[in-house]
Amino acid sequence: MRFDLTDLQLFLHVVESGSITSGAGRSHLALASASARLRGMEDLLGVPLLFRNRRGVEPTDAGRTLLHHARVVMQQMDRMRGDLGEYAQGLKGHVRLLCNTSAMMEFLPEVLAGYMKGHPHVNIDVEERLSYDIVQALTDGLADIGIIADTVASGSLQTFPFRDDQLVAVAAPGHPLSVAAGSRRRLAFADLLQYDFIGLAGDSALQQHIAAHALKLGQRLRYRLRLRSFDAICRMVESGAGIAVIPEAAALRYKKTMAIRHFRLTDAWTQRHLLVCMRRYEDLPAYARGLVDAIKT
Repeated sequence: MRFDLTDLQLFLHVVESGSITSGAGRSHLALASASARLRGMEDLLGVPLLFRNRRGVEPTDAGRTLLHHARVVMQQMDRMRGDLGEYAQGLKGHVRLLCNTSAMMEFLPEVLAGYMKGHPHVNIDVEERLSYDIVQALTDGLADIGIIADTVASGSLQTFPFRDDQLVAVAAPGHPLSVAAGSRRRLAFADLLQYDFIGLAGDSALQQHIAAHALKLGQRLRYRLRLRSFDAICRMVESGAGIAVIPEAAALRYKKTMAIRHFRLTDAWTQRHLLVCMRRYEDLPAYARGLVDAIKT
């Protein structure tokens, strides 16, 4: 099966306009040439792609399937033109980086700032996802580099150590959780579930991770408030509005200026090591290998 880009663009224009004549004009083709191309596509597939009637044309079921794929191909072509156009403006590289919440909010900003200072012609797309989604995306070739927790299997990916990421509970000193804990510094996650939570807004990978473990215990987290940063979360925790589960690095930082207590959680899933991963380090472009080196240092 061989369709060229002109065929796909013509088919899109014909379906969108509902007319072979209009579609030919939008594609800058003579009507006879456009009609011949459409017949050739149908002959090649062995099925009709268009219903022709007095009012114009409509796609058949096969035509609607082709329409979907044609749109995807043309969108990819537009994206490619845009990416390549950036090279003419001095861009030398582009890296797709996926990471979990802790990496994005606690550990990566400083690393990325230092890397980008030394690599002004490299663009980095950073997207937050759950660790197991990151593994799948890297395996499928949908990203270049990922940062995951070692609580998920990395499969065939190559990995390097990045940071330790212990999750802890934080509460105000006068909150019922702190009172019940007394002098204890460690708690089980189950000890938290009777209280109201404060969490991250949006579809945060960390909140999904925590909620999933609550469901394993047969409970749902009760969120009183969702905010955009660990700083804002800790301020509301300090006010006594609720408790939260956040990375220990964040808790230790905010304890310096806020009246909050933190408790290490004893559940195995809360004691994590972050890994930087990719399909194969040697296959990455030099600028992407440089980013891996900066992350794993």
